[in-house]
Amino acid sequence: MRAPGAPIIASKAAGETVLTSALVVQAPPAPSVAVAGTDDRFPVHRIYCVGRNYREHVKEMGGDPAREPPIFFTKPADAVVPSGAGVAYPPRTSNLHHEIELVVAIGRGGSNIPVDSALEHVFGYAVGNDLTRRDLQAEARKRGAPWDTAKGFDASAPITSIRRADDIGHVASGRIWLEVNGELRQQADVVEMIWSVPEVIAELSTYFALAPGDLVFTGTPAGVGPLLPGDLVAGGVDGIGTLQHGVVAT
Repeated sequence: MRAPGAPIIASKAAGETVLTSALVVQAPPAPSVAVAGTDDRFPVHRIYCVGRNYREHVKEMGGDPAREPPIFFTKPADAVVPSGAGVAYPPRTSNLHHEIELVVAIGRGGSNIPVDSALEHVFGYAVGNDLTRRDLQAEARKRGAPWDTAKGFDASAPITSIRRADDIGHVASGRIWLEVNGELRQQADVVEMIWSVPEVIAELSTYFALAPGDLVFTGTPAGVGPLLPGDLVAGGVDGIGTLQHGVVAT
């Protein structure tokens, strides 16, 4: 029996023994998202998000809707929550907001990806809710501080199963909507995005080397608003599916 902490012989190549140290704590579960119509899972590598990608949303947030370079931020990979689950109302906020979004699942990695070949890197599409601590985001914007605490908290990325692009084609248009307790809050069309899916992928890949397993939340339309414990959220994108989740008091 190997003693705790003793090296593990991982492989041998060209006459050399490669040693890998044992993990000193238990590895966390690997986050993944269901693939629609199959038993397969999509392993989540990173979650990227685009800020201010619909003109009317830019206006409601007090910004200039001119076509400027996209704003990118991230969430932890384990922020994903499957559709149908309850999401605990997060701590340190009194103004949790919903943001319904088209999500792109990356199946092939790359850097400096050209716009005209960007869709070749797409595995599929899903619907997500970019949950946001709006009060913390407002404070961060005033101080010029990062958005991590406002955007990257536990369970901040509810998401549907992923529809393969091979099955549904690529998404360039379609109604995007969100209801809270049956009341329509957000409604637009994906074609209204300031930066299209290929443009988002191309621009993002100039900052980060994209990898299989990456998810890209592509921005939310106007109508964002508060959520309270007990609320039931439903939202979707035509041709992809409907996201449902509750908000649970803590």
